[in-house]
Amino acid sequence: MLQIGTTAPDFSLFTTPDQKINLSQLKGKKVILAFYPADWSPVCGDQMALYNETLKFFHKHNAEMIGISVDSKWCHMAFSQDRKLHFPLLADFEPKGAIAKLYNVYDEEEGQCQRAIFVIDEQGIIRWNYLSPVGINPGADGILDALDEMDNKK
Repeated sequence: MLQIGTTAPDFSLFTTPDQKINLSQLKGKKVILAFYPADWSPVCGDQMALYNETLKFFHKHNAEMIGISVDSKWCHMAFSQDRKLHFPLLADFEPKGAIAKLYNVYDEEEGQCQRAIFVIDEQGIIRWNYLSPVGINPGADGILDALDEMDNKK
């Protein structure tokens, strides 16, 4: 996985059937990138639900949450609506896993993203990262600690 201090690779991915998000659009904000294996899996559903409940704490740090998996934009739309998520899920669908590969968190054997989190500062530099075992929800504590530390360094 990309190391702390590395410039986060820019990307443009679908968040809805007709809208894309570019990482570069979010310069000036902290960005939490949560790569996860698949919509509709129990651990991923719990992880995304937890982040949805934690959004207000992320926003206090001027941070935006983004989920990324290899599922399609249509699958993300249904999953997001079903779970009532208030942050974008991006489709790293075609070419499959291209962005996960840029961040070195693509599992070639399984054909899905690993469960990896990156916290990126306002200038686009990775300031924290974590690779979780695929079957374990990494929670939000590490993200919040990283955001606190980033704010305290200012």
